Amino acid sequence: MKYIFGPVRSRRLGRSLGIDLFPSKICNFDCVYCEVGPSPVRCHVRKKYSPTKDILQEITSAFKDDSFSEHIDVCTLTSSGEPTLHSDFGRILSHLKQISSKPVVVLTNGSTMGSHDVRQELAQADIVIPSLDAATPAAFQRVDRPHESIEIEKIIEGLTAFSRDFAGRLWLEILFVQGMNDGIEELEALCRAIEAIRPDRVQLNTVFRPPASSSAHPVTNDALKNIAEFFKHKLSIPIDLPAPSSQVEDPACPGDMCSRVSLHPESIDGILQTIQRRPCTAADISTTHSIGSSEKVKQLLEPLVYKGKVRTYSHEGHLFYQYVQSPKGTSKN
Repeated sequence: MKYIFGPVRSRRLGRSLGIDLFPSKICNFDCVYCEVGPSPVRCHVRKKYSPTKDILQEITSAFKDDSFSEHIDVCTLTSSGEPTLHSDFGRILSHLKQISSKPVVVLTNGSTMGSHDVRQELAQADIVIPSLDAATPAAFQRVDRPHESIEIEKIIEGLTAFSRDFAGRLWLEILFVQGMNDGIEELEALCRAIEAIRPDRVQLNTVFRPPASSSAHPVTNDALKNIAEFFKHKLSIPIDLPAPSSQVEDPACPGDMCSRVSLHPESIDGILQTIQRRPCTAADISTTHSIGSSEKVKQLLEPLVYKGKVRTYSHEGHLFYQYVQSPKGTSKN
């Protein structure tokens, strides 16, 4: 399937079925830490970037088998970019709610929250997880590198307005980049924004996967713990730290990496679709596909590395696997 992936294991959400609205990156940010890669163009117009009917058909097809629902805990609307930029986002979300009784999660960068229409569409979800990496214009520009028309103040206003009326759960995600948004001034500003937004919980993260920009470095574990303590002292909201580095969570999936709709744990095709979305460690793949160990993953991928279909490289002390795209017009077999 082109738009549906999973189910994948999430520490926070259980077994998550993903619906990715874009086959390639469509975003109004060009975040320095993005593991999908740089944004070719920062798009800030809502339109049909992918055929709605195809997405709806895949959702319907996935849930034709009644037993399929037994293997998932939630459905997650996401994208290689910002999902609410799809002009039929509300229609797709509504269809998913009609087809499945499972809770629906939406991952968003919050950039379109200023729109009343977007807030109404998002209100159908059970859990909304917006990111808010900065609360001052300077840090916002450094980390998220937004479309020129987007202002951080408007995002915070939109999130605050959404939170007041939203009946579901609102979890705010903040990703810290060393030297860019981890200073005391920024932490104070984030606290003020969080107090206004009033999310149900705040989830902290940092750079782990190879980022879009080489300037993006993770904060240390100790620094992240100190930030968590700072927030806990200032706020009466649960503060979550990321999973251990051996089982890193990826908020964009959320919580884990992605595979196609397949319950065959050692499916090479499934693994390739996982690392085609973004680079993964053997531990990521092992957890996502329920493979016994990282060593087993390495054994499965070794022939493909030798053939050049998969490449490996080291980042921040971890070995990542990445799918090698075939040149146009050539076979992948």
